[in-house]
Amino acid sequence: MEKKYDIIFIGSGPGGYTGAIRAAQLGYNVAIIEKYDVLGGTCTNVGCIPAKALLDSTEHFHQAKEQFKTHGIELNGEISLNFTQFLKRKTEVIGQNTAGLNYLMRKNKINVHRGTGSFVDASTIKVSEGETENTLTGKYFVICTGSKPSTIPGVIIDKKRIITSTEGLSLPSQPRSMVIIGGGVIGVELASVFARIGTEVTIIEYTDSLIPTMDRELGKALFKTLGKLNIRILLKSKVQSASNTGSSVAIKYIDTESNEQEITTEYCLVAVGRSAYTKGLNLEAAGITTQKNGKVTVNAQLQTVVPHIYAIGDVIDGPMLAHKAEDEGTFVAETINGQKPHINYNLIPSVVYTWPEVASVGQTEEQLKAQGIEYKFGKFPFSASARARAAMDTDGFAKVLISPKYGEVLGVHIIGPRAADVIAQCVIGMEYEVTAEDMYRISYAHPTYSEVLKDAYLIASGQGAINI
Repeated sequence: MEKKYDIIFIGSGPGGYTGAIRAAQLGYNVAIIEKYDVLGGTCTNVGCIPAKALLDSTEHFHQAKEQFKTHGIELNGEISLNFTQFLKRKTEVIGQNTAGLNYLMRKNKINVHRGTGSFVDASTIKVSEGETENTLTGKYFVICTGSKPSTIPGVIIDKKRIITSTEGLSLPSQPRSMVIIGGGVIGVELASVFARIGTEVTIIEYTDSLIPTMDRELGKALFKTLGKLNIRILLKSKVQSASNTGSSVAIKYIDTESNEQEITTEYCLVAVGRSAYTKGLNLEAAGITTQKNGKVTVNAQLQTVVPHIYAIGDVIDGPMLAHKAEDEGTFVAETINGQKPHINYNLIPSVVYTWPEVASVGQTEEQLKAQGIEYKFGKFPFSASARARAAMDTDGFAKVLISPKYGEVLGVHIIGPRAADVIAQCVIGMEYEVTAEDMYRISYAHPTYSEVLKDAYLIASGQGAINI
């Protein structure tokens, strides 16, 4: 039976479900196609949400072991981790989120079709699940099928000993040792999770910095803080191969001196990035071809070469971030509705949920230098923050980059407690072109973590810091 819809979203991740809900709110007859049993995509089920659940759990465990005595909290007996309960709580958090998504689909009268979507032509898509097939027609389609973990030559992911973040979030038991290939966001977050619970962790990173796409000072500071967790970090090292030997993994790599080294570990977790996932969509039948990296080309309105077919999220260029996909999902729904929404891609914040957290928005120092743009900077440490000292969270700093002419804020880079939340203030200020002087003259509650920003703005503007 053929079913007709106004807008069909292919994929139910953050971009898909957010766009579908907004489209339904605007009065459209909406459907979502999802190949898995649960909604939410990578972020909800095997990415952002479960990773943050484990990060929070391990931070509590680490604080109990390392800081509670200083706070005057004494625990009788040895502190231990119940690994089964540790993972159970993560699973419960996922369940709560997917249940919420199911409710939102019902509330907004969005039809969910389970199975793999495959274009028949530019107006028709076939949904297959086992031997069952449904045919859907739509006035508009939105491709939001997300991404899958990538690997490198010489490393074949077997999902047993050589794993990705997906398997790393649900291991059968606590690993004794783990090598993580890649020092980007996923790599450092999962390194934090396992190092805090006692796993011997090594990160092998090809470039000369952790989180290399962010401001280099953030990577240097993160290197130091992860070192406090006894994480071994090998920068400028190139992995040649990884071999599953049965009960362990043998990894060969070239070190900074161009010598071949070998390391043996219980698990090897590959975190070298993600690739756009459009497998099985049969895009050619709709008149769409993909780039060499599998991504779909779109214009400023996020339309493909077929104007009524849009693409968002990880399948198009730009950072692979859940909140970027959410913004794009809403953008497409409102564009179809005839509205004039906008997305400022320069002001989409990036966050790393280590502890301390890392957050960034706007341009980095490296980018400004490369473009020959004049700037002044102000930097203020959390060690001088009364709130941070009270919480025993004094690692890190806030750095702001401003234009010397008018005081325009060009970029903000924070490593410190609650940086992920503090960065929102900076996004608002930059979106509405608030100057550095405006930012330091507004009132900041005392004592708060956000006060480090006030002093950073003061310093960048040629004033002196005034807070403690």
